[in-house]
Amino acid sequence: MADKKPRTPNASPPPRGTSDRDKAVEAMLALLAEQPFEKIGFADIATRAGLSLSQLRGEFASTLAILAAHIKEIDRAVLSGGDADMAEEPPRERLFDVLMRRLEALAPYKPAVRSLLRSARRNPGLAFALNAMGVRSQQWMLTAAGISSSGPEGMIRAQGTALMFAQVMCVWLNDEDEGLASTMAALDRGLARGQRWSGFLDDLCAIPARCCSGSRRRRRRGREREEATAA
Repeated sequence: MADKKPRTPNASPPPRGTSDRDKAVEAMLALLAEQPFEKIGFADIATRAGLSLSQLRGEFASTLAILAAHIKEIDRAVLSGGDADMAEEPPRERLFDVLMRRLEALAPYKPAVRSLLRSARRNPGLAFALNAMGVRSQQWMLTAAGISSSGPEGMIRAQGTALMFAQVMCVWLNDEDEGLASTMAALDRGLARGQRWSGFLDDLCAIPARCCSGSRRRRRRGREREEATAA
């Protein structure tokens, strides 16, 4: 593994637009930093955003939809960045870079992330919904790193990456080091485990193909013997 450069988190949130949608997302994140997800209602969000309930309903159907919009913004921020020099690096290094950029994009919202994860530990329904969003995001992150996320194997890979990244975020939330040394070490370990699992998965997925190939060869030999006997 190449030496990891210290990362400097961005402490200030990037400027958002002034649309009703942007205001609602910003309000939701601000409220999450102050109170648990389960206590935040539509009226709270509308009031904080300076919107009417009608305007808020015009943009979002649920509080989870507001979270999904924020996660999509983080996805786009990560996908629009990147270093062209990383293209020559191994897949593990490329994914390391992508996921560290994701943490950098999340840095301004650390209090909201901490609150949300705390609520998810108490609320299985919320945890399930966040996992689905996380898997969808990790499919994009894997693709950005040049790693396949398509098909059943890609979905399992995305799920594994989502679970690993959730564990890394728990370290990141308590990492006070400017260079994020503990976070990078946790991510490096997680990717090493994932790389071993991915190799096992590749071998496992190749078994049915080998079995089918062997069955075809056996059937072909059987037909050849039958033809030879008949002759």
